[in-house]
Amino acid sequence: MTRRHDDDQPTLDRRHFLRYGAVGLGALTMAGKRNKTHAADEPTRTTRAKSVAEGWQARGKRGAVVCGGRDSAKAGHALLKAGGNAADAGAATLLALSVTDHRLYCFGGEVPIIYHDAKRGAIEVLSGQGVAPRLATFEHFAGKRHGIPGSGPEPAAVPAVLDACLTLLDRFGSVTFTQAVAPTLDILSRRRYQWTRDLHRTLKQLVEAERKAGHDRRAGLRAVADHFYRGPVARAIDAWSRNHGGLLRFDDLATHVTRVEDAVTAEYRGHTVHKCGPWTQGPYLLQTLQLLEGYDLRKMGHLTPDTIHVCVEAMKLALADRDTYYADPLFEDVPMQALLSPRYTDARRKLIDMGRASLKQQPGDPRAFDPLLAGVSAQVGEGGDDNDTTTCLVSDGSGNLLAATPSGWGGVVAGRTGVVLGTRLQSFNAWEDHPNRIAPGKRPRITLTPTIVTKNGKPVIAVSVAGGDGQDQAALQMLSNIIDFGLTADQAVTAPRYGTNHLVGSFRQPKPKLGSLLIYEQVGSETIENMKDRGHRVTIDRPPLWHPTVLTIDPKSGQQHAAGDPKAGRHAAAL
Repeated sequence: MTRRHDDDQPTLDRRHFLRYGAVGLGALTMAGKRNKTHAADEPTRTTRAKSVAEGWQARGKRGAVVCGGRDSAKAGHALLKAGGNAADAGAATLLALSVTDHRLYCFGGEVPIIYHDAKRGAIEVLSGQGVAPRLATFEHFAGKRHGIPGSGPEPAAVPAVLDACLTLLDRFGSVTFTQAVAPTLDILSRRRYQWTRDLHRTLKQLVEAERKAGHDRRAGLRAVADHFYRGPVARAIDAWSRNHGGLLRFDDLATHVTRVEDAVTAEYRGHTVHKCGPWTQGPYLLQTLQLLEGYDLRKMGHLTPDTIHVCVEAMKLALADRDTYYADPLFEDVPMQALLSPRYTDARRKLIDMGRASLKQQPGDPRAFDPLLAGVSAQVGEGGDDNDTTTCLVSDGSGNLLAATPSGWGGVVAGRTGVVLGTRLQSFNAWEDHPNRIAPGKRPRITLTPTIVTKNGKPVIAVSVAGGDGQDQAALQMLSNIIDFGLTADQAVTAPRYGTNHLVGSFRQPKPKLGSLLIYEQVGSETIENMKDRGHRVTIDRPPLWHPTVLTIDPKSGQQHAAGDPKAGRHAAAL
């Protein structure tokens, strides 16, 4: 856990917790009839209709939460109702999601977080992404016939979720780990799988470690981090990994930290859009928005052929740069300033042909401000499944706002710890001269990409999307729906969507499907035929195409509106 912190935040009303206790708070948050025990709360096709009726959008002025699993939304709502801030409720929601959405996001996975701190008027990124273990060398994977695997113990990065939540609480929160994890313990107590029983025991051990640290809240948070990353849990994960062909070792966990970074930003029609750095795909959304600044989308019209075409073509250009340049900037010289420069953007915009879809991958040369990079063809791998990720947005009544994209799944449980490990190393490649080449201590360039938007320094929009390479494609449409076309949060997440696979996939690098256009039939047959006439290779996709969530804040009235696509089984609550 990072040691960087500010002054203590106001504390949550402790009388509430003293009355109900750790597990008692969880029981309180789940008041009313309990559901039958399920492996997870994530939706299936047979339960989505029920999810709609249970609240996919909510409005309030004292706080809101929208995420995946229903019980996780209740966990965040309970912390807000008890007096916690967005960081407290965010930590509670993220911890709970590792159980309710465990097929999409695991406790041993990752969670990039963007947080707006109203007290300082500042936005910070918490890099909740573990690095490659010391044994995860280029030589180790380059010699393998199939490269970096997409499953099993080998592709596990250092578990980052717990430390990200502890850092969130340390920097911005007011509650203890015990208070934040209480709803998760309650959810785990109602499940009867071996891993849930084991994880319940591990979390109780962390609670006990915090108790032994005394009454200083931050000392308690550090004790939790030490017990997991430098204590018995780390040693248990090390032993299991050694015995099962994994690469994680005690030293990898012991040296893990959550980096606190500045966001990367760009202006779009009077708004400032904040993203994580190029260790995620996030900045390509900024590149796309800057390309689109040259077009009057409102005049073109919502979901018209021209609007859809120019948005897809702009994304293709930005995605080509993502695939060529993005990587961990602590290891590689990513030309981020040049990629976002007006001079480079203007040069690239000229490549967009409004009458014809591009059927080529076209990275540029930002260092020379040239629109096209000569002599380069996309490298590809064998490809793998994109089968994880969920969503989390939380606001409070004081102007704090959290956007996070939790992820990680592999089905590999680290023995009796109950900690499910992720498979994020598959987002690296094993190519000799590529910036995103795997290396020990390096973060993979991931798809996880939360968004916060401010206007005149005040937060007005947050977006989190589940959907691999489609996350910022959906985020682009959420922002355009709201900023360009004036849609409300609920209208934005339910409007027809479109996207493309004109990119090198981020999971074991499947080759681009050049010219591809995924689109809802609800846009209309005339629009679809128009897109075909322009050369787009159209595939009709049924909802939900990716899983967006949106939280908007009216800076004048303070009204907060949280919504998630009901067909994707999102859940919302507000005060």
